[in-house]
Amino acid sequence: MRKIRKYWCTVCDYIYDPEEGDFDSIISPGISFEELPDDWVCPICGASKEDFEEVE
Repeated sequence: MRKIRKYWCTVCDYIYDPEEGDFDSIISPGISFEELPDDWVCPICGASKEDFEEVE
């Protein structure tokens, strides 16, 4: 079984959960962090993908 990886915004503590997606950016549930567009930003603080770290 494939592990679902969540990502933590190091700026504001938002967690991107692929099972939930990002309603504000019209990202459907099931989209992995790697599949997010390069210009996607944190819906809370606007941080870029580079400011996220994988969490267990």
